[in-house]
Amino acid sequence: MLSIRNLSKTYANGIQALRDISLNVECGLFGLLGPNGAGKSSLMRTLATLQGPDGGSIALDGQDIFRNPQETRRHLGYLPQDFGVYPQITAQEMLEQLAVFKGFTERRSRQALVQEQLRLVNLYDKRHQKLGTFSGGMRQRFGIAQALLGAPKLVIVDEPTAGLDPAERIRFHNLLAEMGRDRVLILSTHIVEDVIDLCPRIAILNQGQIVAQGCPQDLIGALRDRVWVKPLDDKEIVDSAANQAQWQAQWNVITLRMIQGQRFVRVLSDEQPGAGFEITEPDLNDVYFTTLAA
Repeated sequence: MLSIRNLSKTYANGIQALRDISLNVECGLFGLLGPNGAGKSSLMRTLATLQGPDGGSIALDGQDIFRNPQETRRHLGYLPQDFGVYPQITAQEMLEQLAVFKGFTERRSRQALVQEQLRLVNLYDKRHQKLGTFSGGMRQRFGIAQALLGAPKLVIVDEPTAGLDPAERIRFHNLLAEMGRDRVLILSTHIVEDVIDLCPRIAILNQGQIVAQGCPQDLIGALRDRVWVKPLDDKEIVDSAANQAQWQAQWNVITLRMIQGQRFVRVLSDEQPGAGFEITEPDLNDVYFTTLAA
C-alpha cells in the first residue's frame, strides 16, 4: 500500500507543481492521467525520492519514504520519461552496472539476476547487443528490466509509451500488466488509451491537483445519458474554427473528433442540445476532457 497525504510542492521559481494531493494506491496497476504540465512528473520524482515535498507525507507499507531515502530506493523501481542509455554499451553490461548501484556487488549472483531480468522482458537474446541499436520498444523494455532490479515494492513508470509504434505499445502494455500483479505499479501518462487498457483504478491530475479518481468504468458511468454526438457538415466545421468560444457556450463541447474522415462534435448535456444530436455511450476521453474543463 502506498499512502500519499496532503502532498505539496512549490519550486524556487514560484510554480506550485503539487497542491494538497492525497491518494491511496493498493497493489496492482494504478493510472495517473493528466495533460503535459499537470504535475505528473513532479509527483513521480517526489515518489522516487529525487526531491522532497514542501508539505505532506508519503508512506510505503506504513513507512515514511523520506525517513531513510537510501533504504526506500532499495524497494523502488523508476522508469523516468527521459531514460538515457550509453549507446556503445551492451544491455547486459549496463544492467550489471545498474545492479551494482543497487547494491548487488557479488559478481555471480549479480550476473544471474541480470540474465533473469533480461529473460523477463524478452531481451535475453539481445543481451550482447549495444543499446544504441535498440528500437524504442526494446529500450523501454530494458528500462523496465532496470526498474525491476531487486524485486521492488513500488515501480513508477512515467510516460512509457510515448513514441512507440502500435506493435511495441501492445507488447509494452502486456509487460506492464504482468509486472503489476504483485507490486504497486504507477503508470503516469497523458495517453487515455494507456490507462483504460491497463488500470483498474486511476486518478486525473490537473494544475497540480487531483480532480477525479476511481474506477474508469464508474467514472464513465457517471456520464451515461449525458453525452451527445453530431456529425458536422463543411459549414459547421468552418464555424467551429471561427467561433470556438460561442460554440462552447452554446453546447458545452467536450471534443471535436475525426472518425473515419468525418468530424463529429461531442457535447455534454442533460437533454438533447439541438437538432441532429444523438445520445451516445461515453468513454474515458469524455471523462478526461469534462474533468479538465470543470
